[in-house]
Amino acid sequence: MSLPVDTPPAITDALGYLQHHLQELTERQNALEHTINATLTGLTAQLQQLTQLITAPTPTVASPLIPTSPPPVSSPSPVPSAPSKQWTRPKLPSSPDFSGEWSSRRAFLNSCMLYLRLVPEQFTCDKEKIFWTLVFFKDRRVAKWSENLFRQEADTGIFSIRSWTDFEQQFQSQFFPVNAEVDAINTLERSSYYQGNQTVDDYLDSFLILASDARYTDPQTLVVKFRHGLKLNVQSQITTMPFG
Repeated sequence: MSLPVDTPPAITDALGYLQHHLQELTERQNALEHTINATLTGLTAQLQQLTQLITAPTPTVASPLIPTSPPPVSSPSPVPSAPSKQWTRPKLPSSPDFSGEWSSRRAFLNSCMLYLRLVPEQFTCDKEKIFWTLVFFKDRRVAKWSENLFRQEADTGIFSIRSWTDFEQQFQSQFFPVNAEVDAINTLERSSYYQGNQTVDDYLDSFLILASDARYTDPQTLVVKFRHGLKLNVQSQITTMPFG
């Protein structure tokens, strides 16, 4: 399955992990079906043997004075159980610390949401998910917001955020610009928007965030805006680069 070029690396990694997990589950299912079929075949054969022994006629004896006894019935040998394959979940990295910077806010929230979806068994309720996320609020500004939440709880006895959906909304209201789309459009449309001292990779990351906030979807527009902000020497290298 091909993904859009602007797909964040965290989502690409998560999808790769899910595909690998699905392949392992398929292999385990096939091995289990093979083991079950082999076990059923062995049990069927033993059942037929027992049926023949039980329904076999008693042999005729020469004298009624000599007691006869039925032939001994051999007990079926136990069928060894197939060894179970112990599957271990790969260790998932936890979310990085959140600094509150605009360039990391969306990546941090996406990282937390992916982790919560991949290991839902580690959390019993939304409150645990929220507390786990607040662990990464260590920078001064974001730590202050987290501290205010717990101070309110100490004063009122009630934690003000009741659900994960409520947490997402408050997180966006605190750390996302009020007019993110307008701000992103204004930034991209300025003639002063350029790569500067950033590496091409860093410039690409910031450009993709702005393009997403600005809701730019036309490929031609994205290419023009991206190339316009590159350094002149990089633009020249791209122009002379062979394609095809």
